[in-house]
Amino acid sequence: MAEPIPPVLYNPQQKLPSVDPSPGCAGGDAIARLLVEQGLVTETQLNYARRVQNKLVSDRSLIEIFRELSLLTNRQLNQVLKKQCLNIRIGALLVELGHIRQNELEAALSIQQENKAKKLGAVLVEYGFIDEHRLMEVLATKLGYPFVEPVFAEIDRGLLARVPAKVLCRHSFIPVAKQNDHIVIAFADPLDLEDHEAADRVFGRKIIPAIGTRQTIRQVIELHRRGARRSAAEVADDSTIIGIVNGLFDEAVQQGVSDIHVEPMKDRLRIRFRRDGVLGVHKEISLDLAKPIATRLKVMAKADIAERRRHQEGRILYESAATGLSLDLRVSFYVTVYGEKAVLRLMNKKGELLDLEDIGMARRMLRKFREDALASPSGIIVVTGPTGAGKTTTLYSCVNHLNDLEASIITAEEPVEYLIDGISQCSINPKIGLTFTETLRHIVRQDPDIIVMGEVRDSFSAETAIQAALTGHLVLTTFHTEDTLGGLLRLLNMGIEAFLIASTVTGMLAQRLLRRVCPHCAATYSPTPDEYRRLGYTHGDLAGANLRIGQGCPACRFTGYAGRVGIFELLTLNEDVKEALLARKTVQELRRLSIETAGLVTLFEDGIAKAARGEVALPEVLRRLPRSAKPRPLHELRRLLGE
Repeated sequence: MAEPIPPVLYNPQQKLPSVDPSPGCAGGDAIARLLVEQGLVTETQLNYARRVQNKLVSDRSLIEIFRELSLLTNRQLNQVLKKQCLNIRIGALLVELGHIRQNELEAALSIQQENKAKKLGAVLVEYGFIDEHRLMEVLATKLGYPFVEPVFAEIDRGLLARVPAKVLCRHSFIPVAKQNDHIVIAFADPLDLEDHEAADRVFGRKIIPAIGTRQTIRQVIELHRRGARRSAAEVADDSTIIGIVNGLFDEAVQQGVSDIHVEPMKDRLRIRFRRDGVLGVHKEISLDLAKPIATRLKVMAKADIAERRRHQEGRILYESAATGLSLDLRVSFYVTVYGEKAVLRLMNKKGELLDLEDIGMARRMLRKFREDALASPSGIIVVTGPTGAGKTTTLYSCVNHLNDLEASIITAEEPVEYLIDGISQCSINPKIGLTFTETLRHIVRQDPDIIVMGEVRDSFSAETAIQAALTGHLVLTTFHTEDTLGGLLRLLNMGIEAFLIASTVTGMLAQRLLRRVCPHCAATYSPTPDEYRRLGYTHGDLAGANLRIGQGCPACRFTGYAGRVGIFELLTLNEDVKEALLARKTVQELRRLSIETAGLVTLFEDGIAKAARGEVALPEVLRRLPRSAKPRPLHELRRLLGE
């Protein structure tokens, strides 16, 4: 072990610190007072942080506010906590350190009440409120025990051999190393007296208690049982790795995951799932399995398994034996200091292609989009938004709507994300010289009626789209901009003349994806005075609103959200907007004219309308959507959207 551990002798008669998880103690005040006593925070700074806390809509703890105000570092906090024996219950401590929220703690305690045999920590980990690694780190800090993450190859095998395998399994501890005449023991549950007594019977009372994650300890025990001289790589044979990877894919499908992150860290392999647009820890496993898993993913993605110094990409077509589903995954391998990180985007699942009516657009906006944009025989339709906003899904919904026997539709994509029968789709592959530029040069020679460009990424692709529109083609493409006016501005910045934009662009559609309020635990929500201020509303402006917010339940994994809904902003260029564009008016002036003359409903306004229907939470609207102009009253928005 790198740093010597002070020889703290374990006394079996010693009363272990209380970690009763009841939320009733004021952990925040206790820690804050301690920081003041230690001179790390002044009384004035503490009072200021409390005022900030009271003004915030979110439930940030004082510790989080200290960090955000640069008044406290994690190192300073840990040093103080390790020196002091705080009588703060573990649940309250986790809340105050910002690792979980108060509502998550209350949900976990509620679950624990139903099954009193389960400890709070186990509930928090099981339901994804916190990963085990972080929980054990905090527990180690509270108890004053060292936190260790033993690697099988570095453990003293002679110590392991002294303990029967059944004892290790039953009591979940492992001897890690000798330190002078003491033995460092890593416990999965440092508060279990029976586990301590079992270790004491084998090694005597000269032990140094430490804390390790249950997952790591079980893995070491399993490796030891299979043969102390076998390495982790040997244990992780082909069948084991295939099972891990396949199981990962099946779990992702069952949980409705959009992305899988396989991330080697300094001491573990972390796997995270992006669900409903939010990234969270799924599990953590031994770092010894990182290379075998990366190799398996490369084999499946047809990447170079021998190359570990350069970034790579690939694609996996997976047939699930467990679920019977077909899965299409786009894989990116990124070389980091700890190994190769893999990010897998789940695409093209059966039944995922949505009809245009099902993407979540308001009735009147949808009719306008169909009649003024999609029904046009030529021109450019741009779907814009940041990464992960659902642009590709909307684009393909448009293509599916336009697809018929009388239309020749051809695409240039990198890569093809949805397969649609009846259209000609090309997947860009620079490795063989099939570049985006080369494809666009040939695409107009294929006698297309409709051209789909995956993304306008440079001046050449923008000019190609403009020329195609001028020659009688309908072009559908995507941008990465904040809103519709930002899309027009980007075309201008690419060097496209204003008169060409005014002549060719028929519609700009900006969008976002917001988490949908869970229908199983939704409750009535009343905006705070601060939220009214941020909206620029009075109570009357929200008259008739059915505001809802999720309370958290097992159906939504206690997040309060289930699925996502689209938020849209549609700009069709009428004569007033075109004239302003030709006159090089400011973005603010263009937006004002679009709102007043073209019936533009902004992203923020569409979000308010959906919040008023109880589909999304108002705090989510305020947090995620850009506000470009003061929103109109709800009754006016409902009229404009056809509600």
